[in-house]
Amino acid sequence: MTEEKKQIEASLSDALIPIIILITLLGGSVYLFGDNSSFGPNQIALLIAMGIASIIGIKNGYSWEDIEKGIIKGISRSLGAILILLAVGSLIGTWMLSGTVPTLIYYGLDLLNPSMFYAASCLICGIVAMSIGSSWTTAATVGVALMGVAIGMGMSEAITAGAIISGAYFGDKISPLSETTNLAPAIAGTNLFEHIQYMMWTTVPSIIITLIIFMVIGLGADIPDSSSKIEEMQAILGQEFNLGFHMLVPLFVLLAMAIKKVPAFPAVAIGALLGGIWAIIFQGDVITNLASDEPSALRASIMVVWTALFDGVSFSTSSETLNDLLSRGGMSSMLNTIWLIMCAMTFGAVLERVGLLKRAVTAFLKGAKGAGDMVTRTILTCIGTNLITADQYMAIVMPGRMYKDEFEKRGLNQLNLSRSLEDGGTLTSPLIPWNTCGVYMQGVLAVSPLDYLFYAFFNLINPVLSIIYAYLGIKILRIPVPETNKVSKA
Repeated sequence: MTEEKKQIEASLSDALIPIIILITLLGGSVYLFGDNSSFGPNQIALLIAMGIASIIGIKNGYSWEDIEKGIIKGISRSLGAILILLAVGSLIGTWMLSGTVPTLIYYGLDLLNPSMFYAASCLICGIVAMSIGSSWTTAATVGVALMGVAIGMGMSEAITAGAIISGAYFGDKISPLSETTNLAPAIAGTNLFEHIQYMMWTTVPSIIITLIIFMVIGLGADIPDSSSKIEEMQAILGQEFNLGFHMLVPLFVLLAMAIKKVPAFPAVAIGALLGGIWAIIFQGDVITNLASDEPSALRASIMVVWTALFDGVSFSTSSETLNDLLSRGGMSSMLNTIWLIMCAMTFGAVLERVGLLKRAVTAFLKGAKGAGDMVTRTILTCIGTNLITADQYMAIVMPGRMYKDEFEKRGLNQLNLSRSLEDGGTLTSPLIPWNTCGVYMQGVLAVSPLDYLFYAFFNLINPVLSIIYAYLGIKILRIPVPETNKVSKA
């Protein structure tokens, strides 16, 4: 008898055991280690749960070679994100050194009114993300600058991060340049532009509500009198860096490449290298200060830029706030993030390979009838897949494949499915601390998902509004149900 024939279908208890263990361990990790849970404890929790899932798989007839192949395949799916993360680390380092981010902070302190800051941050990120189709690039560029402005104004970092993520994911979601916006209709079998048009019914009301909430928070907040602090920070930035709009050239080049659909990794890498070149051309004094022991100017420039690429920069000004803000970047700053991504993808890959994830999702769908049930369970399945596999692409692909036929059987147009995949899969990914998106946002914005979770209003409101629409029958598209496929509808 071949090894394949020995494999048996997993039971529901088989599927639930590693999931329950993971949730328990992650809860314990957060309880014991708090904000430091993503710096090792969560990785151990994921690997222990992966080991339990592997044991169950072996019990059901899978060999370790089968499981190992699944792990390798799962990790390989994350390599693109890992390369982008490394490039983003370099980009942050050289853009700090080149004066690109300090320039954005300097002028941002002038332009943004504190009472409207949160709403304006959300709207700015939405426009940029819609233009380039990338929430990640938006957060790593405009988002980093806005975080600096928030610190300069004495605004809440958690609320600012929530505004940045709300805007970035709104723009990403409705952009035809976005990978997830293309992936969801491809999996569901719908047209891209029909998909975007159909999403508008839930997306636009959600972002309007979000902007109103941010305006209310800004108007009602006890905003500190930060004028003297802002002037002090601007003065220090002016002393330390050569500032000017020409420092924004690396940003404009990166945005242009994104609009031209240059793949993210080479685009960000080029942006990082351009930042290094800009630093050598325009920030000679900064480089001299950072490499004061080097007698050769050329050697100093090469070493400082090279260090910024792999280990970031560290400034020592008269402002501790600026030191904390500007001393960042480098590929090394992303290594913990990569560690967490690899552990999360390993766990999700084992669940998928030995059939545990499919078994859990199939059981969850049982009993679903009308549009409300189907949309709700699809969104919850996407959220669950985000929690378990830690990958937004998995949270779109797996539920999409599994529910596609079920929507048709119930007379529901596949646009209902593609919209639900985005509402549940794309939008909730940055809210989960161990998800690749949540880890990325923490690495870039330096704010834990546990801190900004309840301020990412758009990401919270949109899935709820989608479920409400489904149960009320608002903008639910239907198709004729074949006689052989008819099921009772709620």
